[in-house]
Amino acid sequence: MAVVRVDWRASLDLTGQILLYLAGPLCFPLLVALYYGESTVPFLAAIAVTVVLGWSLRALPGEPGELGPREAFLAVALIWFLVAAVGAVPFFVAGVGIIAHPVDAMFEAMSGLTTTGATVLRDFSIHSRSILMWRQVLQWLGGLGILVLATAILSELGVGGAQLMETETQTRNVSKLTPRIAATARLIWGLYIGLTLLAVAVYYGLHLLNLAPNMGFYNAVAHALTSVSTAGFSPEPNSIGAFSPAIQWAVIPFMLVGSTSFVLLYFAINGEPMRLLRNEEFHFYLGVVATGSVIVGVALAVDPTVPFDTEATIRHAVFNVASIVTTTGYASADFELWSPAAKHVLFLCMFIGGMVGSTTCSIKSLRWLVALKAFKRNLFTSIHPEAVRPVRVSGNPVEEETIRDIYAYLLLSLVIFTLLTVFIVVDGTRAPTEVTEFEALGAAASTFLNIGPAFGDAGPYGTYATFPRSTRAVMIGLMWVGRIEIIPVLVLFTKAFWTS
Repeated sequence: MAVVRVDWRASLDLTGQILLYLAGPLCFPLLVALYYGESTVPFLAAIAVTVVLGWSLRALPGEPGELGPREAFLAVALIWFLVAAVGAVPFFVAGVGIIAHPVDAMFEAMSGLTTTGATVLRDFSIHSRSILMWRQVLQWLGGLGILVLATAILSELGVGGAQLMETETQTRNVSKLTPRIAATARLIWGLYIGLTLLAVAVYYGLHLLNLAPNMGFYNAVAHALTSVSTAGFSPEPNSIGAFSPAIQWAVIPFMLVGSTSFVLLYFAINGEPMRLLRNEEFHFYLGVVATGSVIVGVALAVDPTVPFDTEATIRHAVFNVASIVTTTGYASADFELWSPAAKHVLFLCMFIGGMVGSTTCSIKSLRWLVALKAFKRNLFTSIHPEAVRPVRVSGNPVEEETIRDIYAYLLLSLVIFTLLTVFIVVDGTRAPTEVTEFEALGAAASTFLNIGPAFGDAGPYGTYATFPRSTRAVMIGLMWVGRIEIIPVLVLFTKAFWTS
C-alpha cells in the first residue's frame, strides 16, 4: 500500500485558520444589514459555519508539520474552494431569487471570490443592500486578500509562506522585499487597502461635486471594492453604464493600477519608479490596451448604428477594452449591440490579462511577452542554428525551463478553453438552450479566464442564468481552476503528488 507523502494535516490546519479569519469580513455586510434594517440571519449563519468548520479543521487529531510545496498546493486549492462555499451561505440562507438554489449560490460566490464577475442575477432590485454588498466584499477578498492574509498569519513559516505568496503573485523574488514574508504581505495588503480607500474618496468626491448624481457613499464603497480588485461585480444591473461619464473615466485608472504588479507599485511608491517604468511587461500590457482601444474606437466610429459622439466613442472604447484586458468585467455600455469587429477584438482581449503579481486573471501579459520573444528567437536560430541567443525580459535572461513551462501553460489553457466551449454547446443542445458558437466561445473564455461578461445572453447587461444549471456547475469548477492558475488544482489529481 502506497504511503501518502503529503502532510494533509498541515494543509487543513492552514485552511482552518483562514476560515476562522473569514468571520471578520462577514461582519461588514452584517453591519450594512443592521444599518438598513435588513435581516442579519444570512451573515450570522455564514459566520457560524465558517467558525465551526475552521475550528473543526484545526482540531483534527495529530500535530501539523511543516508546510512545504505539496502542502501549499493542497492548501491553496482547499482555501479557494471552501471560502467560496462559505461565501455562498448568505445567498442560500437569504432565499431570494435564483441564488437561493445551492448551485447558483455557489456560482455567484465562486464568481465573486475568483474575481470573475459573471452573475446569475436577473432582478437586482429584489436583493437586499447587504447581500449585494457581500458580493462586492467577496471580490475584494479574492483580489489579493485570501493568500496574502494566509501568508501574514504564518509569520514564522519561511519557505511555506513564500510558496503561498508566489503561487498568488507569480513573483519569484517577492520574499526579497523584506527579510520576512509576513512583512511583505502586510506591505502589499496595506497598498491594496490604500488604493481601495483612494477609490472610495475619488468616486464619492465626484458625487459631492455633483459630477456623479447616483454615486452615493454605498455605491462608492461597493465599486471601490471591485475596481481595485479588477473584479467587476456591481450592485447596478447596468454596471458602470449606470453612472456619469466622469465616473467612467475615474474607474479606468483604478482598473489599470489593479492590473499592475503590486510588487513594482511598492517600489514605485518607495522612491524607485523606474523599476516600473522600465519594465517590458508594463509596456506590453499598456500597449495592448492602447492598441485594442484604437481598433475598437475605429470600429465604433465607422458603425452608423452606434450613436456615440467623439468623446463617448473614445471613452467607451478605452473603458471596455481596459475592463476586458484587466479582467475587471465592468461595462460602460452594452457592447453586445456593437459591430462584430468590435466584439471580436474584445473577445481576443479576454486572453491577455494584466501583469503578474497583480489582482488580474487570464493568461497574463508576461507569458505572452515571453512566448512572443521566444518565437522570435526561434525564427532567428532557424536561420543561424549555431547562434546562442537567450530570451530577455527587461534585460534579464529567462531560463529555458521557464519558457517551456509557459508554452505548456498556454497549450493547457487553450485545450481547457476548447473543451469547455464544446461542453457548453453540447449541454445547451441537450437542455435545450440555444447557444451559438460565438456565445459559447465567449462564455468559456469569460468563466475559465475569470473575465465576467461575455456575449449573447451572458453579455455585459445579461446573466448566466440562461445556461443550463449543469453548465453553470461545470463553470464553477473552471472558475476555480482558472483563478489559481490550473496547476495547484490539477496536480492534486496525480498519483505522484500524493505518493512519490
